[in-house]
Amino acid sequence: MNKDNKASLESRLPHACDYIDPASGGISPPLQFSATYARDAQYEYIGDYSYSRSGNPSWEVLEQVCAELDGGAEAKCFASGMAAVCAFFETVNSGEHVVAPRVMYHGAQDWLRRISEKRAIGLSFFDAGDIEKLRQAVQPGKTSVVWVETPVNPTWDIIDIAAAAEIAHAAGAILAVDGTVASPVTTRALEYGADIVFHSATKYLNGHSDVVAGILVTGELNQRWEEIKLVRTLMGGVLGPFEAWLLLRGMRSLFVRFNQASQSALRLAQHFENDPRLQRVLYPGLESHPGHEIAKRQMSQGFGAMVSLLVNGGAEEAKRIAGNTRLFVRATSLGGVESMIEHRASVEGPHSAVPQNLLRLSIGIENCQDLIDDLEQSLEML
Repeated sequence: MNKDNKASLESRLPHACDYIDPASGGISPPLQFSATYARDAQYEYIGDYSYSRSGNPSWEVLEQVCAELDGGAEAKCFASGMAAVCAFFETVNSGEHVVAPRVMYHGAQDWLRRISEKRAIGLSFFDAGDIEKLRQAVQPGKTSVVWVETPVNPTWDIIDIAAAAEIAHAAGAILAVDGTVASPVTTRALEYGADIVFHSATKYLNGHSDVVAGILVTGELNQRWEEIKLVRTLMGGVLGPFEAWLLLRGMRSLFVRFNQASQSALRLAQHFENDPRLQRVLYPGLESHPGHEIAKRQMSQGFGAMVSLLVNGGAEEAKRIAGNTRLFVRATSLGGVESMIEHRASVEGPHSAVPQNLLRLSIGIENCQDLIDDLEQSLEML
């Protein structure tokens, strides 16, 4: 990588942050599929690698780019978002305490509930829209991790990262931020005081719905980070070389994809904001959103591309609207180039706190008017 390039990250990311293969001059990183690595006659490793569960050259550029995207000291990739989440929470000891939002990504919450029951880890949930609820949930001297996501999936409440960091650090805890929905295009949580940032790289970082991956980025190299790396090796939740290559390829268009999708999401949210067929439109870019002012402070390039609709009626009415769309894909994910619609409560299961009349929209890069027209024709069929 050319460390002397002074261009913005937005300009350098399409070049994989200035990557040039030193062996061939190739502008795309090569793939290394080897599972193991040879030793010389003295039984010393020829290169820097021993076995691909602990390290693979195909991860190197990806992890360097991810660290630079978030402004971190180092990044590590994982076989899935949940592999990264599980590795992180393996650093929490029995008897310690974790605080997380009551509404959050359900997979991470399910894992927290599991380790709380199995390993005697204290667990408290707080209402994401009220920072004082977070302050009340923290137990000074006992809480070791405050985990937040912002915007919160799928209500898109905004958590003030700087305020959360202050609360966590005052209690002797670290702040970990799930930045999947905002992406580092618009929010670099480490700059607001977070200690660790997590991304489900399946979503915006990849952006093409063809890779499952997770990323952790640390603000500093410390004992917890070393333990996370050890856990990754021992548990084996590592990313395959081809998946790493696909992920990096997807990341080259991150800024363009995210910015276009965010602009369309704002336009769509504004169009339906006062629609009498809906109870409410949830989107932090709307001035009516209670977290709008905080979002303006910590989201530098748009308010993201996730919108939720609270429809008039309940689950059946919501599912009927989703079922009548023609352009939106009825699927569970977000951050892809294609727009998706989902009845979220059906996906999350018995612990879900999501309203039954909520539809989650992931806005892609299609023509925005076509997306609006699709929702209009679906709503007219109620």
